[in-house]
Formats: sequence, C-alpha cells, structure tokens
Amino acid sequence: MLQGCTEWPAEFAAMYRQKGYWEDITLNQTLEQSVQKYGGDEAIIDGDKRYTYRDIHEKIERLAAHFADIGLKTGQRVVFQLPNSAELAIALYALLKVGAIPVMSLSPHRETEISHFVKHAEAVGYLFPDIYRGFDYRQMADKIKAESPTLEHLFVLGEAGPGHISLSALLETPAPEGIDISGLSMAADDIALMLLSGGTTALPKLIPRTHNDYVLSCTMSQPLTGLDKRGTLLALLPMAHNYTLSSPGLLGVLRNGGKVVIAPDVTAETIFPLIEKEKVNVVPAVVPVIVNWLNSDIPEKHDLSSLMVMSNGGIKLQPALRKRVEEKFGCRFQEIFGTGEGLLSFTRLDASEELRFTSSGMPACPDDEVRVIDDDGNDVPEGELGELIVRGPNTICGYYNAPEKNEEAFTADGYYRMGDIVRMRGRSIWCEGRLKDRINRGGEKISCDEVENLVVPHPKVKSVGLVAMPDEVFGEKACAYV
Repeated sequence: MLQGCTEWPAEFAAMYRQKGYWEDITLNQTLEQSVQKYGGDEAIIDGDKRYTYRDIHEKIERLAAHFADIGLKTGQRVVFQLPNSAELAIALYALLKVGAIPVMSLSPHRETEISHFVKHAEAVGYLFPDIYRGFDYRQMADKIKAESPTLEHLFVLGEAGPGHISLSALLETPAPEGIDISGLSMAADDIALMLLSGGTTALPKLIPRTHNDYVLSCTMSQPLTGLDKRGTLLALLPMAHNYTLSSPGLLGVLRNGGKVVIAPDVTAETIFPLIEKEKVNVVPAVVPVIVNWLNSDIPEKHDLSSLMVMSNGGIKLQPALRKRVEEKFGCRFQEIFGTGEGLLSFTRLDASEELRFTSSGMPACPDDEVRVIDDDGNDVPEGELGELIVRGPNTICGYYNAPEKNEEAFTADGYYRMGDIVRMRGRSIWCEGRLKDRINRGGEKISCDEVENLVVPHPKVKSVGLVAMPDEVFGEKACAYV
C-alpha cells in the first residue's frame, strides 16, 4: 500500500474477504465487466452527447495510453478538479487504468486548497477546466505549478494555455503506438483515489480509499437505493463528491449496467423535464435543492412516473418535508447519512413512515461496527445521545500522511470518530448534530441541531440557527436566530 496510508489489520482483512465484502477487483475492472455485458447500451448522457459503454471504454483506453506516454506512473497522485461531465468519468477511469491516484477536489476550491492538496499529496499532475462559472483555472494552475516542486503536468479540459496539455485534444487524438497499458492498474488492495474530509477543520484531510473498500461502497449502495441493474440516476450534485460518486453514484451505476444522466444545473426548470425525458429512477439531492423543488409548481407539469426514489445527503431533511417529497413527487424519500471516510447509512425503502421520515437510516453493511459513546469512551444506553464511532470493511483506518490527525480521529482499537452526536435504537441511527456544534451550559451539553429541529416545523419559521452566547453563571447559553 502507498506509504503514508494505514492498512486494515490482517485479521480484519481476512474476515472481510471471507465474508465476500472485498471482491479483489478494481474499479476500472468493474467498468470493463459492464462493457463486456452492456457494450451497446447507453452509459452517460451529457446534454446532447450520448455515450454507450463501448464509447466511453474506447475513450478511456485512448486517454490512458496518452497518460502513460506522457509519463504518469502507478501510484503517482493527480489532483482532479473537473466539473460534472462525461469527460470527468472518462478521465477518472483513465487515471485508474494507469494506476495513478486521483485526489478528488471540487470546483469551488481555489489556490489555497489546491496548492495544499498538491503539496500534501506530492502530486505530479493537476486536471482542471479552462473556465468554469466565470473563473479561469489556468492562471491559478500556473501559479500553483511555479510553487510546487513535484507538479509536472497541467491537464486542461477546454482551451489550453502555454505549457498546458489539452485533455480535449488527447481525447480526440489516436492512442500512441507501442504503449501497453494492460498491466499498469493497481491491485485491489491498493489506493484507488483520495477523497476530501468534510469536517470543520480549516483545510480538508485526504481520505485514501482502496479499490476493495470503494467497490464495496458502490455495490452495497445500489440495491438500497432501489436502483435495479439497469436503472437511471440523475447526477446534479458534484460527481467528485462521495455522495454522487459512489452512493451508488457514477461508479456504482456504471458497475451495474445503468445510465447516468448529467444535469447542467439544479433548477426545477431543468431537473423535472430531464426526469421525464430520460425516465430517471433515482435523484440524489440535498436540503436547499429539495426545498426549492417543493416550493415550485414545475414538477406537476411533468410525467414523473419513472421516479422511484429521491434521496437527501448532508444536512438532514426535516420529517414534514420528507413526507411532502413523497406526496408531491410520488416517489419514496430516502435519507442517506454517512461520510467519505466510509460509513454509509440509508433509510430502508420498505421501512415504516416513522423510520423513513425521522431517522438517519441504518448502516449499509451488516458488519459495520457502530457504537455510541460518552465523553469517557463508554457505550451509552440505547436511545441516549453520544458520539458515533465506527469501524468496518469500507471505513478507513487512517488519513493520508497525517499521524497527528489520526491520533485524534481514531481510537486505539481502530474505530473512526465521525464527529456526530447520535442516538441509536437497534441498528437505526438518529443524527442530532455535530460534536463540535454543542453548547456547554454549566456542564450540560445542548445539541444545536436537536433544538433547531424543534423550532423549524413552526409554520412561521423558514430557518433557524442556534449558537452559543456567553453567560456569567453557566458559561454559555443558547441563542436562536430565527
């Protein structure tokens, strides 16, 4: 495994293989299996461009050969910052094909973040668009390269500047002769890609995900979201993010012969005609987007009979709004709670209304070891608030090259501290806020999220935020901004 990464203990790795969680197959191999089975079927729809599995495989092989010819090598890191597009999928698989490790950054990241990723990962390459949403990434890339000793290759999607390599041109240029890429990809135990931590620290940490554990995430997520092996998913959130990448996301859908439809924006005017036109089955979304859709009259103007599930990730959606999703869109609502570090929790589609509308779901994997502990590390009684910790076959054992952060984030026996305050009943989880988002009133910990959830259902309340204010007697007191 890549130096700076923490391996699973041997006995856990053996157990995960024995139970079939780790298939010893790489992400690019899962796509190649789909190409063999579904070659002529549509895989990705991006505006007026429609790609079959065979189409994208041909482009992946061509681009991978160019990457190898340019000099990308197995295990080298490449910061990856492409917006949602068919080219994102093609470039991602091409990097995996040659064994390079993409560091999955997001479009809003700027010089501070990208420079940090490049230097921390010792990246040799950086993939980015020319201009996206009014920002010219090329000038930023030049500055970062001048300050980063390891950074050799600047790949730009669109119009390349001086010293840049045009990704667009590589995709259209025949593969160089004499380049054999058949044996370049990593082993299933090796690092496939790096995600970014989503906590409250100033700069994201790098989350190393192996092929084995990430294939498992994709595989587990697919049936839990109601997608059959040929289902259609609408990608409207960033595909470089764990939620739209593997839950089941781009990688999970393409593993199973389904179709990914890329939306150019998240407005109701765009989304609901696309659902009707492409007969979309599953729509992963987030709270602000869902609320806007609920307040729109556009959905009623379109045939949404194909829509089976609308999911929410990130901040939890309130129970009353979950019920409105099912009533307005005629589909099942699904709450997805989890982390790029591993754990995924889904409300089950056949669960009771109480669980669907109030809980944060159940862990996807039966062997996710989930505990709720107090400040002293002791398990709390069922139903009481505590800190969520987890270990399992798709939860990492350490951040990349961050020993001090690992001391804080992982227990001595390998549990990852998610930083969430939760309650559990059986295997069902209720997330009540973040560990750092609590008010200490005379030693009594008050969950901001829990109090906000009591206020926001009021018909005259649009939004609420609870914050700590100084108190002479109790140290802190709660103040709600409504």
